[in-house]
Amino acid sequence: MQRNYGEIDPDEILLDAHNLPELDTHQFEGRLEKPIGRQAVLLLSLVFCVIGAFFTWRAWNLQIANGEGYKNRSEQNSLRSTFVFADRGVISDRNGIPLAWNVENESSDDVYVKRKYLETEGFSNLLGFVRYPKKDKNGFYFKTEVTGHDGVEEYFDGMLKGINGEKVVETNAKGGVVSQGVLVPPQHGTNIALSIDQDLQMALYRNIKATAETSGFVGGSGAIMDTQTGEILAMTTYPEYSSQVLANGDDSAVIDSYSSNSSNPYMNRVLSGLYTPGSIVKPFMALAALNEKVITPEKQILSTGSISIPNPYFKDKTSVFHDWRANGWTDIRQAIAVSSDVYFYEVGGGFQDQRGIGIDNINKYMELFGFGTGVKDSFFASKDGVIPNPEWKKKVFDNDQWRVGDTYNTSIGQFGFQVTPFQALRAVAALTNSGTLINPTIIKTTPTTTISIDRKISNIPDSYYQIVREGMRQAVTQGTLTALNIPGIHIAGKTGTAELGTKKQYVNSLVEGFFPYENPRYAFVIVMEKGPAKYKEGAPVAAKNFFEWLVASSSKQQYIQ
Repeated sequence: MQRNYGEIDPDEILLDAHNLPELDTHQFEGRLEKPIGRQAVLLLSLVFCVIGAFFTWRAWNLQIANGEGYKNRSEQNSLRSTFVFADRGVISDRNGIPLAWNVENESSDDVYVKRKYLETEGFSNLLGFVRYPKKDKNGFYFKTEVTGHDGVEEYFDGMLKGINGEKVVETNAKGGVVSQGVLVPPQHGTNIALSIDQDLQMALYRNIKATAETSGFVGGSGAIMDTQTGEILAMTTYPEYSSQVLANGDDSAVIDSYSSNSSNPYMNRVLSGLYTPGSIVKPFMALAALNEKVITPEKQILSTGSISIPNPYFKDKTSVFHDWRANGWTDIRQAIAVSSDVYFYEVGGGFQDQRGIGIDNINKYMELFGFGTGVKDSFFASKDGVIPNPEWKKKVFDNDQWRVGDTYNTSIGQFGFQVTPFQALRAVAALTNSGTLINPTIIKTTPTTTISIDRKISNIPDSYYQIVREGMRQAVTQGTLTALNIPGIHIAGKTGTAELGTKKQYVNSLVEGFFPYENPRYAFVIVMEKGPAKYKEGAPVAAKNFFEWLVASSSKQQYIQ
């Protein structure tokens, strides 16, 4: 076989690697060089061809076959959708004075506006507060709305918050904003005009607070209502929290102090405070007694300071029921004016030849005027309270039977009787307008607004209402409420005092009434909670100071004429 050998260099013939120990064989010194084989070249070429084919196919797939889709995805990667937060509606009083509004957010990281509240005290439990949108650790909003909590902010949240919009932001490779545009504009919240008069609210709160701090009451509350429209002109409670502090959420020390305060500043006492009413139920007892024909307006009952009945446990002893003083001979107007306990013991439970209306009728009439039942499904949703009766006593006192003495105590607003200030306000408003129990409103009404009526109390003549109103006026001119006998305004009202504690060392002080007397239009109630019994300044004093302010206020004369 003929082989083709190339030319051989003489050095290659004479070279002997063994005679050259200095050669580095690992670096191929002293070795013959051989050319790369054809198969290796072909294999390497094949690899390069495969790789080239793959990249060619991939480029065709990206740019031609699916080019449009990838183009859209690329554009979308530079666009992001984000919220356009809706501005919350403004809350104002009946005269257009803002009570809660929006201000620019100073934080560059958050794009929603902040809530600003009136700095004046007395509004927080009424208005409530808001909580803001929240982000996760990656900066994405998981809570996307400003939401209302408590009071007006919560109840009318659906109207106030509006609907968020949407915008698209275009960014460059470094994340900078190139352009932006609104896709869906936000729908800002609805503005709300409350029935509240800012000045009345401020003055009522100021005087309740001053009385509490002066006389040692742990709290207090008050409200004023237009008895023709149902508008609440003032509704305040002391102590209170700060709407601004809770909305901001950054003053943890103050917020913690609210939770640790035993006087509970979070509670709206007008709606949720339950109190033994005491003598403020006597005007309604008088209406019931007149309507049930157990007494006439002219008949007098003698109060020598107490009445006694046989003791059910000890036959040789008597049970004594005391009046707060010996009031002498009193008719129904005088009994209301001087708050005679003996008079209402007898017309309530009966005594000797005087017939009483009985516990069933007491419950009937109290329920007619809204006592013992809270308003449901309303801004004024409140607790029910208690009107004592035989079933209630059996449940609470281990099946104990009802006795006439229990009727006596219920007749003067004692013995487990519990009502809210709001219930007392509605009741005295119904007394003022001769029997129409209105569903109050916190929204300002207009001449075309339909007044919501809970019920019309029928079968009680207007003349009986007038007798009771006269008795309440006498309470101011010559009875237990002479503190409200103020020049410039004619007020009618009724006081109530409930003793508290095992030693009766504390009292709740209450006052209810209406004004102006000649043209009854506005009902009011004030409750001062748990003050030392030794102090005589309570709800009547807070009311007196408020009405003196009202008379002196030139811009509020429409309320007293």
